[in-house]
Amino acid sequence: MDLFSRSWTALRAAVAGLRDEDFARPSGCTGWLVRDLVCHLVIDAQDVLITLVTPAAAEPTRNAATYWNVTGTPPSGDDPLDALTVRLAAAYQDPKLLKFHLDDVGSAAGRAAELADPGQRVSTQDMVLTVGDYLSAYVLEWTLHHLDLTARLPGAPEPPAEGLAGARALLEEIAGAPFPASWSDQDALRIGTGRRTPTGTERAELGELAARLPLVLG
Repeated sequence: MDLFSRSWTALRAAVAGLRDEDFARPSGCTGWLVRDLVCHLVIDAQDVLITLVTPAAAEPTRNAATYWNVTGTPPSGDDPLDALTVRLAAAYQDPKLLKFHLDDVGSAAGRAAELADPGQRVSTQDMVLTVGDYLSAYVLEWTLHHLDLTARLPGAPEPPAEGLAGARALLEEIAGAPFPASWSDQDALRIGTGRRTPTGTERAELGELAARLPLVLG
């Protein structure tokens, strides 16, 4: 719960600090500008709010690791929701409106998470999870997208160290193996999810895990 709040607060603060011209720069998400990514964060915040007020009586069917649909195929941009996100982002025109919407909905999502009972069960996408597991899954989401946001913005604030470490630990659980201990958390997350291609040396360090990467999370 604490990692969720820290990661989400840091990501929203990074967006709040962007200059207007930064919104037209490429992000670390293939095919998306920074404005597209920020619009996606608004949709994510709405999903968090909806899920936290959708209680479930059934036993949990997923946890923070199994929440993710893992494939080896990077998104092509053909997904209807991805295409809608780009159109919505362009419709804002003034970056200040997009900042305002993220701050408004994002703050509400943050407060809802702080007030939620971590043991309560909630339903989303035909899955049942505890609130604690659901919010833990989103630590990985926020951290990856914070890296995406700052990928081509030198000097922009990085995700908090504890969020990076927590996201790496969850990605290693999803992978079923640890990344090389010598790697930074940023490198483990970027390479593990296909955001950066490993060098020859890095691929050798991965050993058998290299054949299972990238882990494309959906």
